[in-house]
Amino acid sequence: MPPVLGILLAGGQSRRMGGGDKFFQKLGGHTILEHVIQNAQLQVDQLIINANGDPARFDSYQLTVVPDSLEGHQGPLAGVLTGLEWASAHMPDAEWIVTFAADAPFFPKQLVNDLKNAVRDNAADIACASSGGRTHPVFAIWPVRLKDDLDHALRIEEIRKIDRWTGRYAVAHIDYPLEPMDPFFNVNRPEDLAEAVAYVRANLMKANHS
Repeated sequence: MPPVLGILLAGGQSRRMGGGDKFFQKLGGHTILEHVIQNAQLQVDQLIINANGDPARFDSYQLTVVPDSLEGHQGPLAGVLTGLEWASAHMPDAEWIVTFAADAPFFPKQLVNDLKNAVRDNAADIACASSGGRTHPVFAIWPVRLKDDLDHALRIEEIRKIDRWTGRYAVAHIDYPLEPMDPFFNVNRPEDLAEAVAYVRANLMKANHS
């Protein structure tokens, strides 16, 4: 299989957490971002971080940090475009990129394989995750061949909503169960962090008693 590039989308402004980078919050002794990186790195051939602002704040993670190629905070589609452009320039053999949210630490360990299989089995252009009747388009696989299409949609058509653009293509969805925890639970607010900490603590206790 051709190599797959993974992109951690870390461009949100974290307003509901009071500003700052919410993925640096601690969860079970490690930052949320550490949990995300550890899981994602096992599933892709190379992993980069898409984030604006000072890249030095990610130095300890030893990953390439790439800012949006579009100015201003244009939303997750800008991060997808940045990943497609980076893959085209630096991984010419890559046919696909997979995006991950940097604030969702519990996503499935087989996610990338599931997405690849969904594209193949459904003859789809794109595949994305869903749970509980909600789609999670930030957790998706995107073909590098759509780079120029997305560039035109963002720069010329000024499209910002993911589903408005993906509606032009064949999209496969993979539904995951919500139990014991929504795998795409993301930490947006202080109460979300408390819930995630409680879940990790409960799992650690369960592991210690098994």
